Amino acid sequence: MKQTYQIMLPITQVDRAEMLLPLATAWLRQMSTPAKGTRGEIILIGAVTVPKDQSLSIGAQSAQGLRAVMNSIRNRYTDLPLRVKATVQVSYEPWQEVLQAIHAEEPDLILLDWNGDPAALIMGVPLAEVLSETPCELALVRPTDWNKIDRILLPIRGGPYTKLAVNFSLAVAEMTDAEITVMYASSRGNLDQPYASYLPLLRNIDRIKRHITIVGDVVDEVLSQADQHELIVMGASSRPGKIGPEPLGPIASRIATESSIGLVLLKSPRAFMPISTRPSSVPSSVPVLVDKWFAENTFDASEFDDIDRLIDLKRARNVSISLALPALNEEATVGKVIRVIRTALMQKHPLLDEIVLIDSGSDDRTREIARRLGVPVYIHQEILPECGARTGKGEALWKSLHVTHGDLIAWIDTDIVNIHPRFVYGVIGPLLHSDRIQFVKGFYRRPLKVGDKTQAGGGGRVTELVARPLINLFFPELSGLIQPLSGEYAGWRSALEQVPFFTGYGVETGLLIDLHEKFGLRGIAQVDLEERVHHNQPLDALSRMSFAIIQVIVARLEDRHKINLLAEINRNMKIVRHEPGRYYLDLEEIGDLQRPPMIQIDEYRRARSIS
Repeated sequence: MKQTYQIMLPITQVDRAEMLLPLATAWLRQMSTPAKGTRGEIILIGAVTVPKDQSLSIGAQSAQGLRAVMNSIRNRYTDLPLRVKATVQVSYEPWQEVLQAIHAEEPDLILLDWNGDPAALIMGVPLAEVLSETPCELALVRPTDWNKIDRILLPIRGGPYTKLAVNFSLAVAEMTDAEITVMYASSRGNLDQPYASYLPLLRNIDRIKRHITIVGDVVDEVLSQADQHELIVMGASSRPGKIGPEPLGPIASRIATESSIGLVLLKSPRAFMPISTRPSSVPSSVPVLVDKWFAENTFDASEFDDIDRLIDLKRARNVSISLALPALNEEATVGKVIRVIRTALMQKHPLLDEIVLIDSGSDDRTREIARRLGVPVYIHQEILPECGARTGKGEALWKSLHVTHGDLIAWIDTDIVNIHPRFVYGVIGPLLHSDRIQFVKGFYRRPLKVGDKTQAGGGGRVTELVARPLINLFFPELSGLIQPLSGEYAGWRSALEQVPFFTGYGVETGLLIDLHEKFGLRGIAQVDLEERVHHNQPLDALSRMSFAIIQVIVARLEDRHKINLLAEINRNMKIVRHEPGRYYLDLEEIGDLQRPPMIQIDEYRRARSIS
């Protein structure tokens, strides 16, 4: 026997998100009482409908708005048993994806916001489809001001939804302290047997103050009484929904169209098409899939600035979180980075369990500053000595997996001038909120300083001139990543330990490609971290970075297509050297080596007792 009575509340508009909550609460109290031995739960799920002539990516802002509203509702109504689904569905027909969630969650009732127009689309599909496909009880609601309801009109005919309509009216009446008027519709002037058997029960309900028998035009009589009431509650047609102006049946359609007060139309479950036989609503073309991913998996750091909420999620999942700081000669900024993050996310709010510095052989005061601040310092060339030592940031990140302990690992660069806790909690937030997301990348605006002037958005030159064009060309599934090369990202250890790491500049590109290959696009998310100010690199350094990234792209193309494109000589790059009075070419070897997945390293497996 099911012990939890569940109401699913699909939210489609930010400004109407709370209008159905009082109704859901009232019905939940009616259906989940200690006497019945059940408890209740309200599931909030967001759905954004995008016009079919537009890109799904335009739904990103609406999705963020819905997530913010649903989280705000959960935080403000702490006395209610609310559960918020992490993903807001963005689609041309999000009803199909909401229907998938309905079949997965198996709620008892669906509450849908509706404008009362029988011809209106609901989440991109005709009302008839919603009526015929919903596998549980359904309430279509044209909301009203629940605080101003004094009289409820209940038209019934003794059909299959009579009991549901009566109980729903009673729930609303208890919530609003309203009276109920029962109208029985009969074209013959006598009582049909279903209603006759139900009448004694209705006569004993205190909330029902009047009984009216209709003989004649049902709609005219209901509409005449509607002027004296603030809400109509009635059953929809028991016939399967049909495409056209009257999917609810002629009586309910006319009442919905010609009345202007609040309205609740109810439907009980009926036979429905098995979910396995439905055509997939997920678009198949890569550009549309990317647009959909962009809309659903692009977050803003402000969505996760409730650190205590993140801590609650962390404790509920019983996980630990590590922050690793890769560094090379960052004495000017590393101290502030450590102080700001440790104060906010360890001392004031215990979100992080550890912060470690992974140094790559600094010859300034970087390590001294970190140690003085009480942060464990590791020199990456000394970690896993049996594996040897390579140069490069990717090597430091790979080896940080061995010396950190968290189930979730975050990395941020140590050259951030405008450091803020959002650089850390922003990339951690989506991982704690979603069971599906495995890896999160940060993105931001990067001002470029040229002399004494700063160009807004001028940074990220390698990203825009090399990385994104090549990704669009060869790995278009990842083309929605705004800054694939950003140094602020986080992931679950269980995912990160399964993929190889390139040792140098190509580490970010390689991680994205490999994690996408293993966990799919829906396993990756990105977060807006606002603005990031750091020290811009000179052009010759960016040239080397670009050369290494191109090699990673080519190497992954070789893996994908089983061809050999990159000879050893291709790792040598001609560098133009400038000296007073002359310039010349110098040959420099630039190429990322590849470390195997950490899970394959014996010492790592022994340290974690992996058999």
